[in-house]
Amino acid sequence: MRTVAFIGSSTVAGKGQAFDWVGQLEKRPENKEFRFHNFGRGGDLSYLALKRLPKVIKTKPDKTVIMIGGNDVLATVFKSADRLLVRARRLPGKPSAGWFAENLQCIVDDLKSKTNTQIALVSLPPFGEAPGSNAPEQMMLNRLVVQYNIIIRNTAEKDSLAYIPFYEEMDSLLVASPGKELSIASPLLICRDAIRYFVLRQSEDKIGKKNGWAYHVDGIHLNSIGGNILANLVQEFIDH
Repeated sequence: MRTVAFIGSSTVAGKGQAFDWVGQLEKRPENKEFRFHNFGRGGDLSYLALKRLPKVIKTKPDKTVIMIGGNDVLATVFKSADRLLVRARRLPGKPSAGWFAENLQCIVDDLKSKTNTQIALVSLPPFGEAPGSNAPEQMMLNRLVVQYNIIIRNTAEKDSLAYIPFYEEMDSLLVASPGKELSIASPLLICRDAIRYFVLRQSEDKIGKKNGWAYHVDGIHLNSIGGNILANLVQEFIDH
């Protein structure tokens, strides 16, 4: 049986109110010959994903899907995310595009040197749903996501890897029908949604609708609509 490994943060992990798109892929009949290993972990930055890479390598994956860097962006824009994701973990440096590029390249190099896996890099989705916003936080998020995605695409091209254009797909939808701005990344709001999910048993789609999002639960994590767009794009990589 062939294996597929997934590397990323909470959007890949698909725990709680974050839609489990990896689990949905695993249930598809066309993937019955694959074993799926989900190495997504909530709160991971690119540096932490790199540190956990030996566990991925041990599974000797035939295919590896990497979508990392979102928390690097969030920790740059929001002080609350910086305190929770960087300072509390005593990381050796501040998130930056340069450090992200180094970490991503190390992940790719290690996988290429220690496995025979086919690698796909996934572009980061937009945070918030307002690509033309003039709000300071949303403008910075939009700019950084584009910057990080250029790094991801360039890395894929340089190392002859597959590139999965998730950002491009989402951005085209949001440009056609813009939505809410993401102005705050509050742990309290995420905890509120977790209570809605675990205690009140509300679906991620219902929570996202209450919060006013079309493709997200909270402007950060994907609902089933956004998650299935990603799953369909990743399916194309698995099929080839």
